[in-house]
Amino acid sequence: MSTLETNTIHFSETFLRIRTEVGKFIVGQTDIIDNVLTAICCGGHVLLEGVPGLGKTALVNTLAKALHLKFGRIQFTPDLLPSDVVGTQVLIEHEGRRSLEFQHGPVFCNILLADEINRATPKTQAALLETMQEKRVTVAGTTHTLAAPFFVLATQNPIENDGTYPLPEAQLDRFFFKLQVSLPDHEGFAEILNRTGGNSQPEIQAVATGDDIIAMGKTLREIPVAKDVQDHLIRIVRNTHPENEKAPDKIKKYVRNGASPRAAQAMLSAARAKALLDGRFHVSREDVDAVAEPALRHRMILSFEGEADGIKPEDLIKSAIRNAY
Repeated sequence: MSTLETNTIHFSETFLRIRTEVGKFIVGQTDIIDNVLTAICCGGHVLLEGVPGLGKTALVNTLAKALHLKFGRIQFTPDLLPSDVVGTQVLIEHEGRRSLEFQHGPVFCNILLADEINRATPKTQAALLETMQEKRVTVAGTTHTLAAPFFVLATQNPIENDGTYPLPEAQLDRFFFKLQVSLPDHEGFAEILNRTGGNSQPEIQAVATGDDIIAMGKTLREIPVAKDVQDHLIRIVRNTHPENEKAPDKIKKYVRNGASPRAAQAMLSAARAKALLDGRFHVSREDVDAVAEPALRHRMILSFEGEADGIKPEDLIKSAIRNAY
């Protein structure tokens, strides 16, 4: 058995173990769990959007327990300061001498839950930019490297806009996926009540480590992608730009700015993960199509007409995919 085959077996088995463990507590939401795990394996961050009470915070908590990683949480509020996120210099007195010592903020962890991230001011939101992209923090001219792996899983409420600050495009682009958490069906509601309404709660065990996640990411980068599949991916991303002459009419009418090359990188990594989970050693066009919506929905900026007409990015993405064939 080749090294690649051994690594891919490790990837699939570890992924399924984590999914099963998280599923002990989280009811349904299989697609959400798979997409979050895919983003984590690819080294990306996730934005979870949904109304309160759907289990977004519980999902992140459960995932941290299953991964045996250091967990941190920040409840974002309008009065939160950047130093509350990354840390600050504190005056310490020891044996009659005073000195400045850096006190680590909650961002120094492996999995950071940024709860209701759109409630913080833009200045505080920007404090996460360097940590999300560069995996490091700079305070008072000194750079502090974060532990690997490091992931930000942020939540936001789409229906309550009072006292919120929409994330700027630059920060949205740093999220690997944006996932829409929906209401469970009748059976899902019943199962939630059964699991949480008694005296005992499911016990989550650590089934993977940070080293496992890092190894899974390396395995993904070894999966080959045929040129025609890569060209298909590029056409989809380029079709989200209204200035592209081959873009669908809907895109030209309703989109102001299309997706960035970072979106193409996310789609390529996620498509590789999907192929491996399906037991294949090559990426297909269907894999690319399947990951397009979570990778692109937050990277397309609608025009005034698009906002006024209530256009959904998902409909535009479907048009971009159709035009790519």
